[in-house]
Amino acid sequence: MQMLGDKVVYPDSPPYEESVASYWSAQEEAVSPSCVVLPESTEDVAMAVATLRHSRGHVENHDGCHFAIRSGGHTPWAGAANIEDGVTIDLGNFNQVEVSSDRSTVTIGPGSSWRDVYDVVVPQGLATGGGRVANVGVGGLVLGGGVSFFSPRKGFVCDGVKRFEVVLASGRIVNATQHSHKDLWLALKGGSNNFGVVTAIEQEVFEQGDLWGGSVGFDESTFEQQFAAFEAFTGNPDYDPYASLIHSMIYNFTTKTWFTIAQFEYTKPEAYPPVFENFTSLPTTFSTTRISNLTDFTEELAVSNPPGQRRMFVTSTYSNSAEMLKQIFLMANETVRQMEDVAGLIFILSSQPEPTIIQKASAEAGGNSLGLTVEDGPLFNFQWTLTWDDAEDDERVEQQVRDAYDQAERKARELGVQQKFIYLNYAAQWQDPISGYGEDVVKRLQHVSRKYDPTGVFQKQVPGGFKLFD
Repeated sequence: MQMLGDKVVYPDSPPYEESVASYWSAQEEAVSPSCVVLPESTEDVAMAVATLRHSRGHVENHDGCHFAIRSGGHTPWAGAANIEDGVTIDLGNFNQVEVSSDRSTVTIGPGSSWRDVYDVVVPQGLATGGGRVANVGVGGLVLGGGVSFFSPRKGFVCDGVKRFEVVLASGRIVNATQHSHKDLWLALKGGSNNFGVVTAIEQEVFEQGDLWGGSVGFDESTFEQQFAAFEAFTGNPDYDPYASLIHSMIYNFTTKTWFTIAQFEYTKPEAYPPVFENFTSLPTTFSTTRISNLTDFTEELAVSNPPGQRRMFVTSTYSNSAEMLKQIFLMANETVRQMEDVAGLIFILSSQPEPTIIQKASAEAGGNSLGLTVEDGPLFNFQWTLTWDDAEDDERVEQQVRDAYDQAERKARELGVQQKFIYLNYAAQWQDPISGYGEDVVKRLQHVSRKYDPTGVFQKQVPGGFKLFD
């Protein structure tokens, strides 16, 4: 690593401390790598990877020096994009955002946040399918699939990618597109960090003006009507491609009651479109709905996702069902009341529609590696999100939520709504999202891994994330 000079930083130096302190979750921030590499060019990354491939490192193992790849650092569990006593490659300097001269694509560094992207494209009257929370990083979201406000029209975020610039395990730099290294291009669309270090992402941009949306509050008294409205919205055979929804139930530890915040987005400047009428006709407690731009709405969601807290995600996918939503709520209501003494606990249950129109858009864009098809029918993503204060509560929080998750999965099987797909970007460390892509996809991803990384550097030496082989 000597050839990288002062781009390699060590504990107690300001650049090292700044890198480690900039992770989103407290768990990742507490991880201490032996050093952090701060590359400034693709060639720097290639040199780092080629060197690490042949290094033993400080930890005795048979795989060589272990290392981590960090783009935005938004995955909450410790070791996802950081590594204890290993080397972390921090791509924070890869934050360029450049729109092509013909205004058809934008090239983005994986260390950018979506705030960085929208600050460039929105003033030009453009948008791209990207993160809905401004402070989320680009690299991880794209490689895990990604959901945007435009997914009903454009598919998953990864479906908009035209080109990945990738550093392979050998140190070779390739550009993966639909016409060159197509197998790698397809594998990276959901295959996460298993194939190389992505150093640039070129994806589609399109004309986009203002949109309508915002947060709307509801109280617990209308939960059953909300569940019915969610099922009707998700399963609408004439699904409006401009509409998207995040429905979150939140427990109030002061009043010991639940409430909902529904995030509505309509990617046209049309206030209160009829598609949301089953929700907006219910009594509300507050509303921030307005006509504004994409940047503004993603900043609104960033406010409720501050860095530096202990966090946990767990996720499932279910067939569209109001009854399943009701049953999960009843189970979660029992769980949360057993956790009221956990300091600083925030307990959120979020549901997001996955209508078949998204799968159609994915197929039209060339496909991805997520394994979802129109034949799966309308689905919804369900996410448990917990935040708390103290490390001493980690084991208890994680075990109680895992028990509730297991109970919910049993109920899903009983109701016939359980689905194999697990959205990688919301998955807990102990979940296995890649197996949920299906046997055929997993075999294809394994084949691509062996082709481009025959010695398994990104399987053995990069333990963070979700791997392709047991």
